[in-house]
Amino acid sequence: QVQLVESGGGLVQAGGSLRLSCAASGRTFSTYPMGWFRQVPGQVRAFVATITGPAGSTYLADSVKGRFTISRDIAKNTVYLQMNSLKPEDTAVYYCAARSTYYSGTYNLRVRSLYDYWGQGTQVTVSS
Repeated sequence: QVQLVESGGGLVQAGGSLRLSCAASGRTFSTYPMGWFRQVPGQVRAFVATITGPAGSTYLADSVKGRFTISRDIAKNTVYLQMNSLKPEDTAVYYCAARSTYYSGTYNLRVRSLYDYWGQGTQVTVSS
């Protein structure tokens, strides 16, 4: 049984930093796509970042470019989201996602339906 377990969420002041982790178990995702999405109550789950391929190609949403970084540790089957210069509008539940097969390119990996597995989410709250 595949599980994605997020950790690292919490409460932080605006301008602060957090690092989210997503540990996968039950199968190895290796170079397959893994990503982060976020959701605010009453809104759709929105793309944040993705990483894929042997070279670890990344793509980030415009709203987080320059502030967030996605990375992975293949040996640990874990993906990370480093979030710096946090803003109150970054407040959301952050979800980790993984795809079970290779996908060429990064731009289309903004689409939720391309991911096969999801974590339970971790709350990030940024106070002003």
